[in-house]
Amino acid sequence: MKNLLAAAHLPRVRPDIWLLSTLVVIGCLGLVMVGSSSVAVADRLSGDPMYFFYRQTVYALIGLIIAFAVLHVPTRVLAANTFTMLGAGLAMLVIVLIPGIGHSVNGAQRWIDLGPVALQVSEPARLCLVLYIAGYASRRQLDLAHTWAGLFRPMTFLVIACFLMLLEPDFGAGAILVAVAGIILFIAGARLFNLIVLGAVAAVALAALVFSSPYRMERLVSFSDPWAHPFASGFQLTQSLIAIGRGHVFGVGLGNSVQKLSYLPETHTDFLFAIYAEEFGLLGSLVLVGLFSIVVWRGFVVARRAINVGQFFGGFLAYGLSGWLSLQAFVNMAVNMGLLPTKGLTLPLMSYGGSSLVMMCTLCALILRVDLESAAAVREQTR
Repeated sequence: MKNLLAAAHLPRVRPDIWLLSTLVVIGCLGLVMVGSSSVAVADRLSGDPMYFFYRQTVYALIGLIIAFAVLHVPTRVLAANTFTMLGAGLAMLVIVLIPGIGHSVNGAQRWIDLGPVALQVSEPARLCLVLYIAGYASRRQLDLAHTWAGLFRPMTFLVIACFLMLLEPDFGAGAILVAVAGIILFIAGARLFNLIVLGAVAAVALAALVFSSPYRMERLVSFSDPWAHPFASGFQLTQSLIAIGRGHVFGVGLGNSVQKLSYLPETHTDFLFAIYAEEFGLLGSLVLVGLFSIVVWRGFVVARRAINVGQFFGGFLAYGLSGWLSLQAFVNMAVNMGLLPTKGLTLPLMSYGGSSLVMMCTLCALILRVDLESAAAVREQTR
């Protein structure tokens, strides 16, 4: 027990100040924007304009508590339990589809009702699967570099997970998971040709899914020309574009958005960025893009340092998680600007939602854990 407690102690090194401070700024900005963007819908649903802000603050505190606990878990403990994580992730994706257990919202069965809160299972499930992929990559680098079988093994579980997500449906979560897995496997040594071939197969399967589903075809058509049906399938995107356009260069000012007054749906969740752009303008949007760019830059620096000192699991994990956070952020922004079809993905650390915020806090804690361990290893090597 004494050795276990000692292993859980944080390495006595300073965390990456750029990474830590940027994550804190994004999180605080997210709380402010949840409060600003949700006043109309919160007043209509609960009679309290700050209802969602208070709930998001509670979720943030829970996320920080869980992140603090995760920060004290050595990465070698996680690496030793990646198969358990894989099983847990797939099990959650199956359980949510069971009638009577999975909770449906807006036609999507993505949540498990836990009383006062609802768990969106794709969030922890994706984290479990990324942990498995990082563990597999750290153990099977030679197989990944020289054989097709080395790539097929993790991809088999990814296909199963994505199939289960499509049944919810949650296409966006599956797409991000595949992209993150591709980043990790490529960094681990998988041949680019093999990844391109699998990517082409996935693209064909994606096209087949889109053309076989009237729902997905409607989204694609409305995305390509939302103004053709501004009061039907294109309503949400046109309202988002109006919000972004109203922001101009400097924005209308914090709290002065018009589109959040029941014009644009999902203002505090999937389309929070549109309200942010309306209130802070082009300059504010560029600042936010810069903040997420710093996260991926410093996250990749942490990952490269971990690999250089032989901490392959931590390095691959940091690459994957940094890519996940930033990729999801840029996809969310692109959806809000009409550059991509609607995906139902939140803006990390900013959009309202307990499952998303808690998982993103956990994700950030894992990156920081890799940072601390790799920095401690570098210090030991230079003594």
